[in-house]
Amino acid sequence: MDMICKICNKKSEYIFSSLVLKKYDVKYFCCPSCEFIQTEEPYWMEEAYKYSINIEDTGLVSRNILFAKRTSAILFTKFNKKGLFVDYAGGYGLFVRLMRDFGFDFFWSDAYTKNILSRGFEYNPKTHQNIEAITLFECLEHFNDPVSEIKKLVEISPNIIFSTETYNRATPAPDEWDYYGFSHGQHISFYSGKTLETIAKKLNLNLCSNGKSYHLLTTKKIGKTVFNILLKISLTGFPLLIKRRLRSKTLSDFKKIKLNRSILE
Repeated sequence: MDMICKICNKKSEYIFSSLVLKKYDVKYFCCPSCEFIQTEEPYWMEEAYKYSINIEDTGLVSRNILFAKRTSAILFTKFNKKGLFVDYAGGYGLFVRLMRDFGFDFFWSDAYTKNILSRGFEYNPKTHQNIEAITLFECLEHFNDPVSEIKKLVEISPNIIFSTETYNRATPAPDEWDYYGFSHGQHISFYSGKTLETIAKKLNLNLCSNGKSYHLLTTKKIGKTVFNILLKISLTGFPLLIKRRLRSKTLSDFKKIKLNRSILE
């Protein structure tokens, strides 16, 4: 049994089967051309998304803190730092709150999860125009049709900062890569560096990547070396400098929410 690759439309070959959600025998396929790994058509999604946030995601908070530092360095140096930004699939709103605390004008968007930590700063396509960049963390592995979903995002902004764990050698064996997520069943699409390059070429965008989990699709030309240097200095005192230069929105947001609380609630 073979499938057609959802990235490059070439023949994708069966590689293994594994038990998903401890009950479904699911087939996995890999494209020899672009190295995209996909499951058979996911019929178990309703059960997998009983809770939108996977209970096994113990790295949610630390990941958001790390990505906020990295993203602040990228946006501050390579984009219009005073522009508007959207965190797509923003979950509980932690990342938006962190980025607003840095001073970036970020807004939250998520069709499946309740906004808890950045209420009052929901993205509205009618009023929030000319979005400078979109962030999209731990989401691509959930897409059943990645190219189609990314095209929708490009219509909002052609600059997309995202995370997904990539493999860059042989196809990972089922017992060697926890990212398959067999126990929760939410991960159905998996990428190598070559897969991301294929997507970038298909959308006529440039790809920047740290070769692991943090990536950027953009119309801008940003060298790999520069990109990775920015990721390194983001772990120094640079984010504190950004917060001072941009002026954190923590206090101004408090005043705004207090003034409009009756309207927002």
